[in-house]
Amino acid sequence: MEKETNSPSSHSGDVYFSLQASWGITKHLGGLRATRLLAQRCHIGEDKKVLVVGCGVGTTACYLVKEYRCRVVGTDISESMIERSRQRARREGVADMVDFRVADAQALPFEDGMFDAVICESVLAFVGDRQKAVNEFTRVTRSGGYVGFNEVTWLKPPPLKLVAYLTRIMGADFLMADGWKGLLEQSGLGEISAESFRTNVLRQWSEEVSQFETADFMRAWGRYAAGLLKDPAVRKFTVDALSFPKSIFSLFSYFGYGIYSGMKG
Repeated sequence: MEKETNSPSSHSGDVYFSLQASWGITKHLGGLRATRLLAQRCHIGEDKKVLVVGCGVGTTACYLVKEYRCRVVGTDISESMIERSRQRARREGVADMVDFRVADAQALPFEDGMFDAVICESVLAFVGDRQKAVNEFTRVTRSGGYVGFNEVTWLKPPPLKLVAYLTRIMGADFLMADGWKGLLEQSGLGEISAESFRTNVLRQWSEEVSQFETADFMRAWGRYAAGLLKDPAVRKFTVDALSFPKSIFSLFSYFGYGIYSGMKG
């Protein structure tokens, strides 16, 4: 998950993203199941060259290498996220198959047509100019290659209070399915696929658990506990995150996630 510094709400989500980097865990709705479906829709396979934009701590990039034996480049605008990604690749024994570098999703440092597939997960909701980002994804994809992403998707019009809460806590700006699909259409891609899925707290929790090792969670909770004790910003974020008046279970009636993909002609 990547945070773009020129997003209109960038200051709102700074603590959220710095916390994720310090914890060593980044998340997206749908977990590993959603990642697998995204890889399928983008025809990722052996010997393909794949770009993962907003790679976070490198979980998906390393998974793709191990599962599909493809070559992967991961980018993130956060230097601390990239360092976490490199550590993960070394720990999982795939450092020779994946390269991580700091880069802005809206100005990718790659030549035209370099990749067979470009994907991201829970990234575009945080980007200042997401159409510009998707155009960049398309530019660096080869003819016949695929662009795809997984994004939180409103399943019905949300109350303004919920939108304000998520903007304040995360700096996020989510869309309905047609809005996400339109980004692919406007970039000139064809054979567009758009699927939306419901989820809930328990299902999301189980999908996150399946994606990480127990040691990952233990390290993350340890770092979070240390932050609560030492860092006023962490304490403030925690209080703000718990400030939504309704149960967390009710939030999932408004949003799920969507898997969107298109082919470059």
